[in-house]
Amino acid sequence: MEEGGRDPGVGGKRGCRTAPHDKSLYQQLRSHMQDISGDGGVLKEVIRAGTGELVPPDASVLVKYSGYLGYSDKPFDTNWYRKNLRLMKLGEDITLGGMEIALLTMQKGEVSRCFFLPAYAYGKMGCPPLIPANSTVFFELELLDFLDTAESDRFFDLSPQEQYTFPLEKVLKVANTEREFGNYLFRQSCFYDAKDRYKRASKILTRQCVGNQEQHQINASRLLVFLNLSLTYLKLDFPARALVFGERALEIDCKNAKALFRCGQACLIMTEYDKARDFLIAAQKVQPYNQDINNELKKLAGCYRDYMEKQKTMCYRMFASLNSEV
Repeated sequence: MEEGGRDPGVGGKRGCRTAPHDKSLYQQLRSHMQDISGDGGVLKEVIRAGTGELVPPDASVLVKYSGYLGYSDKPFDTNWYRKNLRLMKLGEDITLGGMEIALLTMQKGEVSRCFFLPAYAYGKMGCPPLIPANSTVFFELELLDFLDTAESDRFFDLSPQEQYTFPLEKVLKVANTEREFGNYLFRQSCFYDAKDRYKRASKILTRQCVGNQEQHQINASRLLVFLNLSLTYLKLDFPARALVFGERALEIDCKNAKALFRCGQACLIMTEYDKARDFLIAAQKVQPYNQDINNELKKLAGCYRDYMEKQKTMCYRMFASLNSEV
């Protein structure tokens, strides 16, 4: 369940597909489901296997769900058809014990059916008026993705001095988790929130390194974060900030086509046409067949042409005014 998971109405009445319709089918499904809680309280059947690692404790998950009561084919709660799902943290945003236990046994891409006895669902009291007291519920879950945020959570619980002595390998993992969180928010068009995640990742990567190999690893991560920040600031219509982070990326890799391209885009928005041309031509030299770069150069040419026409018109009017005064 999402935040406020005791509210069974989240998601409305639209749902997925296969709630049990009668008692015989209900018993049939239970008979071949796996007991994953050890006491029969949470039963699970895998409909489509996933791949990769299991969801770790304290992860943030992207999951579709539909919950059913008894033998009803209409869900009391579903997010199955929402366009923009949000990451939910186990133990915080997901409050049903049965759902958390089930998710901890799932892999990315997996679809499963689960039964939760009242102790793992809404308890003896239920959640009136939709969920009666002492109700067993049926859920269908699809795990789309997850982020292991446990390391990140531990890092930010440390003091600044403790963070500084955190092993580099774990620092890089935390920074990558923050960047992936930012990428997810960016895909949801939550650009301000994405920017904040990228800034957190950037801050993590400011530590001083003792060796060239460490510095190389830090710079590789910083480059990705700076590129993300440059693009995000373009989306937020802050071209000057986009240029700052694009240039920081170029300090790490002076021939990075994405950095050159985004600096060119930022300068074009700010009507700094000469700088925009220099950046975009440099990007084109690196990737001569990149359609986005070539299209941006065409756009620049059109903007510059319009600018010069306006300048000519302004000069003509100025001299015409002077001549009339004479």
